[in-house]
Amino acid sequence: MSETYAHMIDYLALSIGHGLLAVAFFRLVLRDGLDLDPLLAAFKRREAERREARRPKRAPKRRG
Repeated sequence: MSETYAHMIDYLALSIGHGLLAVAFFRLVLRDGLDLDPLLAAFKRREAERREARRPKRAPKRRG
């Protein structure tokens, strides 16, 4: 009879642990700021500035 309770406690401990992990996972996935990376915007801006600096300058068009 004690073996039955031991299995039940094992399953209960496993289910509580996995349940808490699932709750934590869903809370992390549903966060609003999950897809926002402040460093990514700075990186894109810096790369655009570098690209603009490397582009050859064009002479202004002559009107005539």
